[in-house]
Amino acid sequence: MNRREARERVLGCLLGGAIGDALGAPLEFMSLQEIRHRWGQRGALTYAPLNGRTGVITDDTQMTLWTIEGLLRARSSEQQGRDTDTVAVIHRAYLRWLHTQGVPWTSARGPHIEDPGPTGWLVTNRRLFDEQAPGNTCLSALRSGLVGSPAEPINDSKGCGGAMRVAPVGLVAEHPFELAMAVAAITHGHPSGYLAAAAFARVVADLLSGRSLPEAINAAHEELTLRTGHQETSAAMSSAVDLERSSSGTAEDVERLGGGWVAEEALAIAIYCALRATDFRSGVILAANHSGDSDSTASMTGNLLGAKLGLGGLPPDLVEGLEARDLIMEIGEDFVECFVRGVSPDPQRYPPD
Repeated sequence: MNRREARERVLGCLLGGAIGDALGAPLEFMSLQEIRHRWGQRGALTYAPLNGRTGVITDDTQMTLWTIEGLLRARSSEQQGRDTDTVAVIHRAYLRWLHTQGVPWTSARGPHIEDPGPTGWLVTNRRLFDEQAPGNTCLSALRSGLVGSPAEPINDSKGCGGAMRVAPVGLVAEHPFELAMAVAAITHGHPSGYLAAAAFARVVADLLSGRSLPEAINAAHEELTLRTGHQETSAAMSSAVDLERSSSGTAEDVERLGGGWVAEEALAIAIYCALRATDFRSGVILAANHSGDSDSTASMTGNLLGAKLGLGGLPPDLVEGLEARDLIMEIGEDFVECFVRGVSPDPQRYPPD
């Protein structure tokens, strides 16, 4: 794959996830009956208002951007010859996200007397200081001062908050399954919580390499079944594939896979909706209009379809109406410059960490 196509797919994945997030956010706590009562049988077909705004991103996209920042700052450290723990650097990026959610820096980072405060370019963007129902597990895990891992889990949570933020890992990591598993386990300690994230990142990675969506799903499933504790996530992935072959693509079909509040269900819904999609719009609309975690399932579906179709496959009206599109494109282009074109990150924007 040439660099131009890689750029299109990387930016498509990032912007596509944000579009799905913004489509699903106003529907997140509504039942399917309530959605249809308000918008009709097909549900909401474009951005609905959320607290007086439209096209609003939530913690799903925010944490995805902080994952990017962590990857860029880890690369900055590596290029200065430092011995770099990428997971630790991403954890510190998530502490900067925690600060944007109203947590004072000394509480987020710890009582470091000479700590000057959060650094780097991303934290200067005041639009990210926006609390849009952030996940309680992410908040509590990061507040704890501990860093979870698969070997030493921080809790027993399998919420989807670990999976919805790891698409960037799939776009750049040499071993996406391993790194995404570790990144998700920072906050989510149940095997289904981090293995679903790992499988999702592996699908993203294979889409970027040019594999078809069914091929990417099969490869991720094969790798998943080699891991301890894979059974729930493996079963969820299989259910999604089987359902796609036998259903008509309705919201009721989506709800047969669960609500998406837990990671394996969110992964299953994203896989199902991406497989059912005839284009980007149809896939994310299906993923958003159900009685569950609509923003996370639509965001993950948008990541998959964006990686598959590229930037040109995204509907112009949804791109134009996305509240933070310029910010996402800016950090996305920095991401492309570093990991596609091989240009060192700007140390002022992404200091070694």
